[in-house]
Amino acid sequence: MFPTNTHILFPEFDYHAPTTIYEATELLAQYGDDARVMAGGTDLLVQMKMERRQPAHVISLQRINALKHIPRLETGDWSIGANVSIRQLFQSPVSSLQFSALAEACNWFSTVQIMYMATIGGNLCNASPAADTAPCLLVYDASVTLKSKTNERVVPLTDFFLAPGKTVLRADELLTHIHIPRPVPNTGSAFLKISRVAADISQVCAAVKIVRDGNVVQDARIALGSVAPTPFRAVNAKAALVGETFTSELAEHVGNIAAHEIKPIDDVRATREYRQRVAAVIVRDALLKAWERSL
Repeated sequence: MFPTNTHILFPEFDYHAPTTIYEATELLAQYGDDARVMAGGTDLLVQMKMERRQPAHVISLQRINALKHIPRLETGDWSIGANVSIRQLFQSPVSSLQFSALAEACNWFSTVQIMYMATIGGNLCNASPAADTAPCLLVYDASVTLKSKTNERVVPLTDFFLAPGKTVLRADELLTHIHIPRPVPNTGSAFLKISRVAADISQVCAAVKIVRDGNVVQDARIALGSVAPTPFRAVNAKAALVGETFTSELAEHVGNIAAHEIKPIDDVRATREYRQRVAAVIVRDALLKAWERSL
């Protein structure tokens, strides 16, 4: 167990507020493991207060305007700045019209106050198995740009998460953008979440994307959170869905397959058995909703 700090003040640290991405990567190159990046601060500040993290340097992204951009969806990828808030993302017309699962996840995101402060990049980099936006971005085949002072790489989100609280981000790298391919015609998506109370993190969450051709599922993605060490895609469930004529019975069958792919645990929020049962139900319901939206 980590000790709990009930004091308002944190241990001393140096605060940096760069105004460009390059300045931020210079600081990361200089301080490395002694530094922590702060986006909205809704996770990092709590961890510092609880003495789970005690960085010597905090690098704030709040003054970097290049990370706060939500472009219109023209052609190709939709590239979202990592410091776009969850509330901004929810209010974006692109999100609500083209990526409904992501909009729903943002709308489920804790309290209104947290939605205004928390960011899409922070939600991913915190690497919680319960990160609400992660399953949605996984079903959209998202990738992320990771930039250091001397290098830049694009990593598929399927390869980004390694373990609870751990990603492929190196100490000198900054996640700058999230890229989502433009959806093809007749695509529908949906997100569902079960939690103890509305503002709580999920006990189980699931996102689904379906591409239809008439009454047949042409392509699909299914991803879940809070049911394994990292958010993940249910590949066996997808395989049972693609190429089949869609029915409510098929949706239920695929939900059951997804429930057997997950690796949940017992914790204070839910039991393993409860998570498996709920996973089958919300995957089924998300499939039905995504199918209706794919017209």
